[in-house]
Amino acid sequence: MKIVIIKYNAGNIQSVLFAMERIGVEAVVSDEAAIILSADKLIFPGVGEASSAMAYLKEKKLDTIIRNATQPLLGICLGMQLLCSFSEEGDTECIGVFDHVVKKFTGTAKIPQVGWNTIEQLQTPLFNIVTENAFVYFVHSYYVGIGKSTVAVTDYITPFSSALQKNNFYGVQFHPEKSGSTGEQILKNFISL
Repeated sequence: MKIVIIKYNAGNIQSVLFAMERIGVEAVVSDEAAIILSADKLIFPGVGEASSAMAYLKEKKLDTIIRNATQPLLGICLGMQLLCSFSEEGDTECIGVFDHVVKKFTGTAKIPQVGWNTIEQLQTPLFNIVTENAFVYFVHSYYVGIGKSTVAVTDYITPFSSALQKNNFYGVQFHPEKSGSTGEQILKNFISL
């Protein structure tokens, strides 16, 4: 099985690669269309800023490749947000797989949310063997509200989508690669979809 981690102008790719190694899965990091298209599964990670990340994706024509992917694809953190239609971060038109708007947290709580929080209302095989209210690790100032693609919910300032799913596209706002055994189980589940 060929797992490709999509390389673009956003950090965190190395820690996702190490997480895959920890669960015994070999992955390739690439921004080459032919390699991405030949993958059995795609991982679209990301830490960074939406507008500069989208600019890089468009420059490399990766936005079109991702939008048209037919294999299972997992967006992580910024990767999930970029799969949405629009982000308030830099007023950015995103890839448009999920019909959701990414909004900035507002309120008196600490922003960004950094640290452990729970996921609940778990749906889809991505969460097989994962218990309700399991703890996962978040680092984000922007969030996706609850909508038709929501398959897991977390509450921080407001309830938000901690995971999305539509057809072969999956997205998680948290970092499974930093979420201990729960995160490893979610990555294993994705690989076995």
